[in-house]
Amino acid sequence: METDIEELRSGFLNEEFDEVTFDIDGERFAEYALSCGEQDPRFTDPSHADFQAPPTFVSTLVGGRSLPVDFPRLGGVGMDAGKGVEWMAPIRAGVTLTGKSHLHDIYTKTGRSGRMIFLVTRMELFDEEGIHVANADTRTVIRERPSE
Repeated sequence: METDIEELRSGFLNEEFDEVTFDIDGERFAEYALSCGEQDPRFTDPSHADFQAPPTFVSTLVGGRSLPVDFPRLGGVGMDAGKGVEWMAPIRAGVTLTGKSHLHDIYTKTGRSGRMIFLVTRMELFDEEGIHVANADTRTVIRERPSE
């Protein structure tokens, strides 16, 4: 039996299900920047006057949960379907960020192997002053098992 996507959307979209804090370590994001091949010193050199995390660094931050507690098991094979980052303001070394997660989208596509369900979990990140500094999206795809 196929999962009712509209029912999932109406029951779970945009409902916060996780909140975590992250102490941002400048050495860690400088190492991340270097490992990604970044050369701009504002991302790699802690002594630079405008030292900040590279925009994609927030994709490394992981919450306590990836789905709401009461989200149904969909069966099938789940796989990472990619990351997305919306950068809004610089993230500086030594700050504490609060990440608040919700399901941002649920949609389907049909491929050669059948229907696939995509879940987009969005973590909105805020600094200590409550400024929304970034969104980090994680996409998961679940290939439904064919009906017998």
